[in-house]
Amino acid sequence: MKITDIKTYVLVADNADVSLTSSAQDTVLVIIETDEGITGYGETDTNPWVIKALIQSPGTHTMDQSMKDILIGKNPLNIDDCWNSLYVGTAMTGRRGAGVNAIGAIDMALWDIKGKFENKPIFELLGGNVHETITPYASLQPLGTSFEEYRDSLVEWAEKAKNLGFKAVKSEVTMNGPYSHNGMNEDDDKHTKVIEAVRKALGPDIELMVDVQYKWETAEQALRTVKDWEEFNIYFLETPVWTDNLDDYARMHDEAPMKIAAGEWLSTVHEFKDLIERGNVDVAQPDIGRVGGLTEAKKVSDIVDKNRRIIVPHCWKTSISISATAHFAFNTPSCKFIEYLPPQLCHETLRRELAIEGFDFTDGLIQLPTRSGLGIEINEDAVKRYRVD
Repeated sequence: MKITDIKTYVLVADNADVSLTSSAQDTVLVIIETDEGITGYGETDTNPWVIKALIQSPGTHTMDQSMKDILIGKNPLNIDDCWNSLYVGTAMTGRRGAGVNAIGAIDMALWDIKGKFENKPIFELLGGNVHETITPYASLQPLGTSFEEYRDSLVEWAEKAKNLGFKAVKSEVTMNGPYSHNGMNEDDDKHTKVIEAVRKALGPDIELMVDVQYKWETAEQALRTVKDWEEFNIYFLETPVWTDNLDDYARMHDEAPMKIAAGEWLSTVHEFKDLIERGNVDVAQPDIGRVGGLTEAKKVSDIVDKNRRIIVPHCWKTSISISATAHFAFNTPSCKFIEYLPPQLCHETLRRELAIEGFDFTDGLIQLPTRSGLGIEINEDAVKRYRVD
């Protein structure tokens, strides 16, 4: 089998709002075609125009080659060879960041092809399932422009998640800082009140995670507030400080009354090695597309196992990425939860319309996938409707 073409489509929802902090309003759809008629799909969570350029641009020398040219004619079943050729051949432009994000989308599509070729779900290709079901958490982002609207919106979403059978919820609580919701600027006490209201709505039996989206500049600032959150029994606190502040993460690990999670933006196992071994985070959050695909995510899981930590993958994209994340989770012993929003819990158009995920969600649990490859169904009408390139 040989790769014959790679297509990259930039998709943007018709209701996209650049003032919102939600990357699910757009995506880059990567489609790999083969001479045997098998097609693979992938995506990644970063600027879609940048990824399109990285994949489609011509190269000029041996360390800055065209990703598309590297892959055309290669056997898509030799995924490691494809990955390494892309990584080395684009090292001057890539190596980390968007370059690895682009490889992640390609890698996802290659695993989809291999699964379809062998008529197996991807988790079987990775070595089989170590979990019978996966527990997803509902990732909640509120609407509103005031403290009261913000709090009440999160409580409403939490109640909906509870009624849908979710056994875990992650609540955004970001009313100040670099990713403040709708430009709000509320003090830390108001954040505590929001968490109190969400915990009350959920009750004591549903796991609660909290994402503050890099709200504080230092661990010292964060600890002044989060030490008061012990009473809310928070499973983990996500990204309290900037990802590069590894010493602050280590201090958060030592002094915070809950697990500390980070890693949604990182690419390659090398960055996760630093985050885990120097930053000492309890919960690693690789995003399958961003980290470099399923191939690189498995290397991250090895580092996590070595250091006896937990994996809870990040996924704020469409059902393509959600399905890839589920396959990874079923094969990963240290994976405790995955991020998942069914259509009933989100207002992002592409997540609702682009694809149907390759698994069933029953009684608050993700069931073992049975369809080959990613198992997704692409909505071609949505591709045509939201394609902007």
